[in-house]
This record gives sequence, C-alpha cells and structure tokens, in this order.
Amino acid sequence: MQTDIFDRRESQVRSYCRSFPVTFARAEGSQMFDTEGRRYIDFLAGCSTLNYGHNDPDMQDALIDHIKSGGIAHGLDMYTVEKARFLEAFEEIILKPRGMDHKVMMTGPTGTNAVEAAMKLARKVTGRRNIVSFTNGFHGMSMGALSLTGNAGKRAGAGSGPLCGATHMPYDRSLGADIDTLKHLEIMFDNPSSGLDAPAAFIFEPVQGEGGLNAASDEWMQGVARLAKKLGALLIIDDIQSGCGRTGTYFSFEQAGIEPDMITQAKSLSGFGLPFAALLIKPEHDIWKPAEHNGTFRGNTHAFVTARVTLEKFWKDDSFAAEVRRKGAHLHDRLSKIAKQVPGAEMRGRGMMQGINVGSGDVAEQVCAEAFERGLIIETSGANDEVVKFLGALTMPDAVLDEGLDMLENAVGAATSNKKDAAE
Repeated sequence: MQTDIFDRRESQVRSYCRSFPVTFARAEGSQMFDTEGRRYIDFLAGCSTLNYGHNDPDMQDALIDHIKSGGIAHGLDMYTVEKARFLEAFEEIILKPRGMDHKVMMTGPTGTNAVEAAMKLARKVTGRRNIVSFTNGFHGMSMGALSLTGNAGKRAGAGSGPLCGATHMPYDRSLGADIDTLKHLEIMFDNPSSGLDAPAAFIFEPVQGEGGLNAASDEWMQGVARLAKKLGALLIIDDIQSGCGRTGTYFSFEQAGIEPDMITQAKSLSGFGLPFAALLIKPEHDIWKPAEHNGTFRGNTHAFVTARVTLEKFWKDDSFAAEVRRKGAHLHDRLSKIAKQVPGAEMRGRGMMQGINVGSGDVAEQVCAEAFERGLIIETSGANDEVVKFLGALTMPDAVLDEGLDMLENAVGAATSNKKDAAE
C-alpha cells in the first residue's frame, strides 16, 4: 500500500510511523500484519494500551453484541446500563478487595485529561498552587500536565507558553545509587528558606514509562507518601502506563502499601484500545460541583463494555497477576543475558515493564531498527532515548515472547557489531 497520502496530508507531528514505516492492516493477540501480509511480534502493545493483546475475542464479542443490540453509543455522563455494570465490576473486583473506597471520575478520554483533573482538584482541595513532580516524569502533553513533565523535547512543544505551578525534584536514585533523594526532598521542605511553596500535591509514576523505566523503591514511595501527609498535600499516583497489571499487580504501587489520594488511569483501562481515562478520588476530596470538570467524551460507553470484560476475565482472583509476575521474572532473565552484549548496559523496570539501558540513544535506535527488520516492534524511552523498552501484552504466550526476545537478542548483536565496525 502506498504511504504518500500520509506524507501529503498528515501532520509532521506523527512519530511512531517513522520507526515502523509500513501500513498495518490487522492484528491478533501479540501479532500485527502489514498490507503485504508480513507478520510482526508486538513488544509495544499500543504503548501499554493493549495489556490484553489485540482483539481479545471475549471483549470483541461483547462489544459487537452491544452495538448490534442497539446499546448506547454515547451518553455524555448520563446513567447507562453499561456504565453501571462497569462500576459494579470495578467496585467488587478491584476496589473492595484492596480496601479502597475511591470514587471514580470519568474524565476526557486521554490520560493527560485525568492528570489535568487531578491537578485542578488538588489545588481546589488544598487552596495551594504548587505541585511537586519528579525528574524524568511524564504526565501528558496538555499544558497543565506538561508543566509536570520533565522531558525538554516534550516541553518544547508548548512553544513560549507558560509551564508553571510545578516544582521538579529528583526521582528515586536519579542522582546516583548513593544519594538519598527522599532525604533531599525532606530537607528542602523542612527548610523555611528553601524557596519552595507548600505543595498542593506530589505526583509520581511508580515506574517511569517514558522516562526510562526507572522503578521507585517501596521505601521511597512510602517516604513521599509520609511527607505529603505531613505537609497537608495530596498524593497523586500516575498509573496510566504502569497500571492495569503491567508490573504484576493491578495497581503498580500495591507492593508499597501506600494509599494515594488520587490515581490516574487510562491506556489499558478499556482493555481493547478504546479511549477511556478515569481519576480515582478518595471520597473526602470529591468536592467537585456538577460539571466543574467536564467534557463531551467523559466516559466511553463502548469502553465500559470491554473494560468490564477485562475485570471479569482477568482480575477476579490472583491467577492472572501471578502469571504476569512469572513472565516478568522470565523476561528479566532473558533481558539480563541480552544486556551482557552491551558494555555497561543496565537493566531497568519491573514486571512486564522492563528494558535495557544501552547507554546511548543512537545505539538504542539502531537496536530497534534492527529488530523491526527482523519482524519485531519495540521502542525506546529515557531522557536521551537510551533505553530499549519492552511493553508487550501481558497475555503473550511464552513461545511468542521467546521468539521476540530471540529477535531482540540478534538485533542487539547486530547493532553493537555495527557500532564496533564504525569505530574501527
């Protein structure tokens, strides 16, 4: 299929297609196929939007049945049968077993809107403006969320627009393994002459997706939660990319035993790649007036259908999460061996959200290009795009996972060989 229509009419802002310059026609599970019929193993999964793979048959059947039966396609924030069924499932399967009483706010359809809602509500609840985010954090591309985002390239998209109201502090181990960034944070806020305003909230990702798969320790997360409580600030967990099972539990912060005031969710919340974002809010902070934060697409009825299926199919007990943890351990073993091909390479992440810091954006880009030539879709992340990042479906069969990892191993070997030849 010719791609000139994209060059002729689509904005220059497009990005993924530049790394994967084919036209995709269909997908199933962890495999995608282009218009020429070539098969690709998908280690990207819609950037963690397809945690359950492409076109899960149970979600597909439920959605088709809903559409063919004349079910509601769009309902603003009116009561609908499918919204009720989703909320009941979320309450019984996710919230109650974890002792959580959070309200569910349907925001606009993207993760950045959930972050915007969290920022607005934190400021409304506390009467404060400053929000503390962390180095290498990524929270979205709208102006408020972008003020929390660290990446200079992303921030440059705002042009001369003001990105204010946020303080950026060092993430766990971001200044080196021997520097206690939590202690640094505590000292700064204990000092009345530090120049830092009392914050409305702290926000962080337990595993930084776009920031290079940096994984916060339980102790660091617990410390930030304690500091937020001490200062009268709210704790917001951005679980958009790391949530919905990606790290081996439904929420990526569960192992730390913390209780966020707000949790942002999107990406795999629908389970089927449908736009769906939500903000979970502790009831005492749910002080919105009706329609004080709204949007035409606040809640996606089709996504309610597929999201309910994901809960009922994968999360009624711990068996799916245990399988994710098993695969995550296997992934770690394989990636650790692959990393040995690259001098100085480091492992990053946890669960099914892991990667290899190869030390250079150029090398990582070459690895991903070599992988694509072999039929593997995988991307980079990190401040300098130096991390080769696995985000494949949590449902990926072992045989497909290992086939893709074999491709990656060969790609790393080819990229490092090319680098050595160029140096000589």
